[in-house]
Amino acid sequence: MSKVRAKKYLGQHFLKDTGIARDIAHSLGLNNYSKVLEVGPGMGVLTQFLIHLDAEIFVIEIDKESVSYLKKHYFELDNHIIEGDFLKLPLQEIFKEPIAIIGNFPYNISSQILFKAIDHKDLIPEIVGMFQKEVAERVVSPPGSKKYGIISVLLQCYYNVEYLFSVDETVFDPPPRVKSAVIRLRRNDREKLNCDEKKFIQVVKTAFSQRRKTLRNALKSLNLVDENTGSHYLSLRAEQLSVEDFMNLTSCFE
Repeated sequence: MSKVRAKKYLGQHFLKDTGIARDIAHSLGLNNYSKVLEVGPGMGVLTQFLIHLDAEIFVIEIDKESVSYLKKHYFELDNHIIEGDFLKLPLQEIFKEPIAIIGNFPYNISSQILFKAIDHKDLIPEIVGMFQKEVAERVVSPPGSKKYGIISVLLQCYYNVEYLFSVDETVFDPPPRVKSAVIRLRRNDREKLNCDEKKFIQVVKTAFSQRRKTLRNALKSLNLVDENTGSHYLSLRAEQLSVEDFMNLTSCFE
């Protein structure tokens, strides 16, 4: 098998620029963890650099053809190839210690990968990955930006986020119809919110679902105790609040 055929239904766009792959691999900090899981390795353009890092490397791949290719060409992975869907992977059952996530992520599930990381934030200290540029910009956008939204707040609540570099579509096979970007997320020191986490997520999602409205109107559906609660924030719109503001607003409703 000389080459894996990219499959549209899996959102596969194989990175072919080894320089970019090397930069992605070397973006991992490898601080306070020794395990790395690559999601969607394909033909291993990124894997070839990961296996030389001072870490134990695992890969998860849903494409049977890619799994066969990896087994044939990357003997170093030995029993570290997981065939399956990352979104269904029981991370806490398989990995009992911190593990970083890295990959040229399939764009059709990249946001879901990030939301899964939030659910396992105490297991995942670092994420480095290739995303559709629009998604990458949303993740790192600060308050006040039109791209600042639900995914920005929820990720920045638990991770320090960095936009590393942009990537042109010509370095993929087949080339996607969108620009790409590599970002890095590193777990911050926040162990616990100063408010109920479920209510915090509900407030954030509800606030941005009607982002053109002031929070007084956008949050009406939550049946808050009274409209004066958290009045300092209610005259603002969702995009104007920082992570800390959303936490403070949520605590007003408890």
